[in-house]
Amino acid sequence: MENGHTRNMEGLGDVEAASERTRLLPKTPADRRLSAIQQDAESHSIVDSAVTKEEAAMGGSTVGERLKYNDYTTIDWLHDLVKDSYRFRLIHHRKGARAKIIAAFDSCSGWIAVAIIGSLTACVAFVVDICVATVADWKEGFCRGNPFLSKEQCCRAVGEEQCAGAWKPWSSNYSASFAIYVAIALAYGIISSSATLLTKSSLPAVATGKGNKKADATEIQVQPVTSGKSMYMAAGSGIPEIKTILSGFVIPNFLDLKVLLVKAFGAVFAVSTGMCLGKEGPFVHISTCVGYLVAMRFPKYRDNGRKLRELLSAACASGLSVAFGAPIGGVLFSYEEISTYFPRKVLWRAFLCSLFAAMILKALNPTGTGKLVLFETNYGTSYQPLHYLIFVFLGVAGGIFGGTFCRLNFLWSKWFRAFTPIKKYPVFEVFLVVLATALLQYPNPLIREPGDVIVKNLLVDCRSGKSQHTWVCRMEHSQDNYGAYIGWLVYGTLAKLVLTIITFGCKVPSGVIIPALDAGALFGRLVGQWITSISPGIFAMVGAAAFLAGVSRMTISLCVIMFELTGELEYIIPHMIAILVAKWVADAIGREGVYDLAQTVLGHPFLDLEHALEIVRSQPEPLLVDALIPPEHTMREITVNVPRSNKVPRRVLAEKLDQLHARGKFPLISPSPSPRPPPPLLSAHSRLTLTCPPRPGLMDAGLVLVQSPHPSPSPSSHPTLKGYLAEGELEFGLHTLGAIYSTDVDVRLLGDVQDEGEFDLSMFVDRTPPVVCASAPVEYLVEMFGKLGLRHVCVVEEGTGGLVGVVSKKRLVAWLEGLGH
Repeated sequence: MENGHTRNMEGLGDVEAASERTRLLPKTPADRRLSAIQQDAESHSIVDSAVTKEEAAMGGSTVGERLKYNDYTTIDWLHDLVKDSYRFRLIHHRKGARAKIIAAFDSCSGWIAVAIIGSLTACVAFVVDICVATVADWKEGFCRGNPFLSKEQCCRAVGEEQCAGAWKPWSSNYSASFAIYVAIALAYGIISSSATLLTKSSLPAVATGKGNKKADATEIQVQPVTSGKSMYMAAGSGIPEIKTILSGFVIPNFLDLKVLLVKAFGAVFAVSTGMCLGKEGPFVHISTCVGYLVAMRFPKYRDNGRKLRELLSAACASGLSVAFGAPIGGVLFSYEEISTYFPRKVLWRAFLCSLFAAMILKALNPTGTGKLVLFETNYGTSYQPLHYLIFVFLGVAGGIFGGTFCRLNFLWSKWFRAFTPIKKYPVFEVFLVVLATALLQYPNPLIREPGDVIVKNLLVDCRSGKSQHTWVCRMEHSQDNYGAYIGWLVYGTLAKLVLTIITFGCKVPSGVIIPALDAGALFGRLVGQWITSISPGIFAMVGAAAFLAGVSRMTISLCVIMFELTGELEYIIPHMIAILVAKWVADAIGREGVYDLAQTVLGHPFLDLEHALEIVRSQPEPLLVDALIPPEHTMREITVNVPRSNKVPRRVLAEKLDQLHARGKFPLISPSPSPRPPPPLLSAHSRLTLTCPPRPGLMDAGLVLVQSPHPSPSPSSHPTLKGYLAEGELEFGLHTLGAIYSTDVDVRLLGDVQDEGEFDLSMFVDRTPPVVCASAPVEYLVEMFGKLGLRHVCVVEEGTGGLVGVVSKKRLVAWLEGLGH
């Protein structure tokens, strides 16, 4: 491909040199024919070097070729489906032994890829788990025999009786130990946040569709947006961004090797600070990065956005599989919470990917127990029907906790992070949060440990012999300190709520799963103190599931994860009761879960089909598709009227391309919600308010090709839709392919025969773009975008079929956001 590109550049130089030598002499007809042949050969060479074989094969079809997707654009799911069909026929319909081997490898490549992804993810998780266990314990002391052993491993090596001699605390003085704990935690926070800042990237700002509901239907209000936004690729859990990617958008560099390394390194120190965060969410991001890097080695996935997202959906399952030792729960988590496109084939491959991740992690044995189950319990007692009321109560408490957390965290993110020092210096925010966390958590022995250790300590059954000597059991059996123990449980629950609110969203790798489990386990253990018939650990386990359900709104996958975490199959029914009640209560407080709200804060253009339909149905009167038709001046800029010759002057396309680039400097225009849908075109008295600074183009638009009816149309008639030419292909055609032609040549957009002295862009034109009637309900349009994965839909007039507008996916997302407000 590099050699072909070099030959192309050499050819361009020859043409330019020839034109300079013969500029003063008139060309003969033979010279013109020879020049046309050379130009045609050069143009085909340039196209061949820029597109894949299957794309080139589609050049003569009605679908047309596509170039590689630009950053922060929408992929074309239907086009990639057809593209993969061309690739399949190109590989599997050949004869010969070598062709059969290649075809067999192509059929197995998906299974091979997910096995590699699961194995590599387990290796990364093993390193992170070992490092977190050791680095987190360094805040309190070190192992005399081997400083790189955690406290648990150190005591296991010498025996519990000799643990006091093997583990050396930094100081025997409480105040000194407290100060050292805080100082080391602050150092960890600075290290983690500083590493995260290395992944800073600038992205285009996404306009919001917030409109003025009191405005007239013909008036358009556009909220100001910034000229762009900065994003720290390794910050947070990464789940909102992964959901956006899997829905069909392209976020640049989010899955690169650098992000993977920084995410893993930053997660070690972020979790070790003791902040209310976990490494489970980052593991999902890490596994997706591994999936992307492996997919780039397979042309089948590298060159097809749709196939790539199938592999990434399977990769997500391995992330949660290694995080919790829950292979089945990981598959269900990817299906329920993350993926928007999850066919049966992806389900099978996600199952294999999760299986390999669990197998390799069990063999590596980071916990030292030889088991995948992290919080193995054996309560030995069963619940009674009377206890169902307690499980319902825990579900209500979990729903209130989750709904309150989501709302307050959203408000905190908008208010606190708007201050200039916090906005400009994210490390300073992490410093403040770590300081507050250490000061509040260290005095309480229940929440001083890392999050997963807190859950493990709270799930113990004090009636078993080996658990009677734990701090929790000693306090529950103590008559003198029992009141203080109850106070520590209440204090811990409230502290986890407050600290998780201010922590989630900081510029460090972090997840919200473990903090929610901690708070639920603390509250459940507190409730269990008044239920003496069964172990309090049972209520801690169910409470943990209820609180996480309220925060994340997971249901089936969470129930499976909980019994895989604990090994308690008998308590599936209590988990189901608490999880469902928690989801209902949390939805009553606020429909969006923590990951949906994070997407709102980050401003990613994500189309949630279910939520979108709810917004549309909540309007007082039915809305029609013509409410989304762009203004008249916009349609003039993006429409090309192709004459019967099927070719237009190059300067016309160049002007249209400049207008598309200029449109990228402004936000998407969204009509104001009103009881009656606005007219399809703005009137002469309509007002347009644009109060935002310029920003980079989003590269997600294109030109609509039309032809006027023959004979001469009436003034009120609309032209006939003939095709759609995306902006990326148009720019490539004019600036790269058209570089070998003079500036005044005609460009053929429709038809198959190329005349002398013109160049052909018809191979890039989609001659069968999806269309919808202007009088169709908006629900119909939302379903088309959500289930078919479309980039754009052309809107035609009822009855005549004439083009009246075009709607892109980003425009629909912004418009729905305006209705939601």
